Amino acid sequence: MTAHPQPTSEASLPQLLGQLSEQTSRLVRDELRLAQKEFQESARHAGIGAGLLSAAGLLAVLGLMAMIAAIVAAMALVLPIWAAAAIVAALLFVGAGIAALVSRGQVAQVPPRAAESVDSVKSDIEEIKEARHGQR
Repeated sequence: MTAHPQPTSEASLPQLLGQLSEQTSRLVRDELRLAQKEFQESARHAGIGAGLLSAAGLLAVLGLMAMIAAIVAAMALVLPIWAAAAIVAALLFVGAGIAALVSRGQVAQVPPRAAESVDSVKSDIEEIKEARHGQR
């Protein structure tokens, strides 16, 4: 047989304290799970933002390399080949700008910390401390 908790009006003090302990443990575990999920979400957004920022930097470097190649080609040949290199460089810079804008959006979505969960756990701990001191 499974023991069902007695209604509060019929439960003894030891039973009530047992229920309080069980419910408090469950509450703290649930709060910690919630905080962990919030931290994981923050890390995911920060990772995406950092990856896209890296992509923006790489595209900017490639654009600079193409621009240098265009200048060299223009100086060496003074032919239209430099125009093609300049177009490629411009497209790489546009790609870098787009990646930077998307990265900024991802970084902006990172919450500062799991404030609600942390505050809730702190509040729960304070209430438990006050309840224990009130029993003595």
